[in-house]
Amino acid sequence: MREFFAMGGYGLYVWGSFGVALVLMAAEPLLVIHRRRSVWRRLARIVRLQSEETK
Repeated sequence: MREFFAMGGYGLYVWGSFGVALVLMAAEPLLVIHRRRSVWRRLARIVRLQSEETK
């Protein structure tokens, strides 16, 4: 079992790469959600400002 995790001396690199990939894959949806909310807020503000200009 220990040899499996050591991966012939490259275990730190291999498991570190898996860890970084996992963190990035988890962060991507969170960043997309944040960006989407930001865009919607910006669009709502633009619509609100344009409706105030027409009054």
